[in-house]
Amino acid sequence: MVRAVLFLCFLLLGLPVAHASDTVFLEELTWTELRDLVRSGKTTIIVPIGGTEQNGPHMALGKHNQRVRYLSEKIARTLGNALVAPVIAYVPEGALDPPTAHMRFPGTITTPEEVFEKTLEYAARSFKLAGFHDIVFLGDHGSYQRDEKAVADRLDKEWATQPVRVLAVEEYYRASENEFGQLLRSKGYPEQEVGLHAGLADTSLMLAVDPRFVRTDRLQSGAEHQGSTGVSGDPRRSSAELGQLGVDLIVARTVDAIRKVIGHH
Repeated sequence: MVRAVLFLCFLLLGLPVAHASDTVFLEELTWTELRDLVRSGKTTIIVPIGGTEQNGPHMALGKHNQRVRYLSEKIARTLGNALVAPVIAYVPEGALDPPTAHMRFPGTITTPEEVFEKTLEYAARSFKLAGFHDIVFLGDHGSYQRDEKAVADRLDKEWATQPVRVLAVEEYYRASENEFGQLLRSKGYPEQEVGLHAGLADTSLMLAVDPRFVRTDRLQSGAEHQGSTGVSGDPRRSSAELGQLGVDLIVARTVDAIRKVIGHH
């Protein structure tokens, strides 16, 4: 009765009502909330790794960051014992002078591989200190997959006698880059349309994740412009419905891979 009266008083006065948050994002928690969640069994931390790069005239520069954050939340909630770290948005994207790869387009941000690896290493060391047992790297971009694995392997070797493991879950990227494309081709979409970057597969995934990042009035085939637009493939038939197939596939493959490794450990 007393609680009900207090609640009504809060509402009448327009004051915020304190409540336990159900977020899985570490940056939205207080340090005491995080401590208590780890103590209660949430001992897996997902480290989403994105990248800031060109994605054609029709898709925003933060595609990888938004996508890996969205998918990491779904993966964490499916696992049930996981939280999600802040997205790492600064990654190796190519050389500066002369500019290579995506660095040829304005807005792409690059870092040296050694800086990127140190960032991953010290993120992992921080999470170990906070009490996490399984530290999971999920990389949404192909340029740094080997760096993720190198850091995970080094730390696993260093911590071999401790109950802490670092996982570079390559199944996440394979599902996004290869398996989703195969699925679309099996449904009759040709390889040149599915594409490798900002084509049908990439754009459909973004439409399913966050359509605000796609300019549907600027969709154009990369083949028609010989790569000058930064598009490989043809995004004009992209849809959120196709993208949802990719979302479901990536989440299922990644959750299965993480559970197998954690179960083995």
